[in-house]
Amino acid sequence: MPSFGSFLATLKKKIIESVFGRFSQDIGIDLGTANTLVFVRGRGIVINEPSVVAVNKRTGQILAIGKNAKRMVGKTPGHITVTRPLVNGVVSDFEVTQQMLRYFISKVHQGNMMFLRRPRVLIGIPSGVTEVEKRAVVEAAQNAGARQAFLIDEPMAAAIGARLPVTEAAGNMIVDIGGGTTEIAVISLGGVVISRSLRVAGDKMNQDIVRYCRDEFNLLIGERTAEEAKIAIGSAYPLREKLTLPVRGRDLVSGLPKEIIMTDEHVREALSHSIRVITNTIKTIVEETPPELIADIMGRGIILAGGGSLIRGIDRLFANQTSIPVRLMEDPLTAVARGTGVVLDDMEHLQDVLIESGSSSMLR
Repeated sequence: MPSFGSFLATLKKKIIESVFGRFSQDIGIDLGTANTLVFVRGRGIVINEPSVVAVNKRTGQILAIGKNAKRMVGKTPGHITVTRPLVNGVVSDFEVTQQMLRYFISKVHQGNMMFLRRPRVLIGIPSGVTEVEKRAVVEAAQNAGARQAFLIDEPMAAAIGARLPVTEAAGNMIVDIGGGTTEIAVISLGGVVISRSLRVAGDKMNQDIVRYCRDEFNLLIGERTAEEAKIAIGSAYPLREKLTLPVRGRDLVSGLPKEIIMTDEHVREALSHSIRVITNTIKTIVEETPPELIADIMGRGIILAGGGSLIRGIDRLFANQTSIPVRLMEDPLTAVARGTGVVLDDMEHLQDVLIESGSSSMLR
């Protein structure tokens, strides 16, 4: 039988939770390598900014975060660095990640009393991270002002965001091509049956385009320019109409500025290796999936999420390679953030989809 002291401690905790809950709002965060999206319960997605931070190396001061920091990329003096505190979907710089999270949490609660900004936070993370990396995300969120921090696998959050019946005894397959990682998972009964997390995604594709321009055209371009080319004319399958884009950079022979005209065929060739790696991994997952779940997936199709799924023809390529229908979910860029919002709205019934190490001790 619980002691009177433990009863008082439990009552005190409930009162504190009630007070903080009244003045703060539950937040879902898609903590991506390229972009961070913040979903606020009752308001929807309120923040969609680059996961970029500008730091003064002399003083250690944070100069800018998000959109303002991204404008500085490639344009800073030597004492200012513009970095991404997350690499391949995991925390690489704990202090900077903490500052970034604090900035986004405070931005959500602008106008509220400062000392009462203590929201519950649900964060989507790649499925392949280690226990140490999970703890780093939870601690960063708590140090940034969250009174409770929960974790959810990104493919699970994306599937929930796509309104797939993840808690039913049925197979659901999701492919989430983000900035730092590609998450491929088969989900059933509220859990991940089989999954792979690849360090081949949007950032790797940008690097592929940079390398292709260097090797084929002796042209040095930045990753920002490469990303623009990927978005404007990138494709995974031959297109009916030829697309072109002028690309400017530095000639590696003369050292002078140079402009070339890139075509969709050039970009397709540059991206071919990374897309082939993703395709082969999807085929491997299909081969390892139990036959009963494959039958469900063939009826429902493979669902694509993430910014990389917007590459022209990538759904058609996956469908041809796997012999399974493939469809692009509505608004794939916000899938994970919307999924966290659904979980926050029904935390009691969706506790099982949370990651054990990030949730079990916090739900008591």
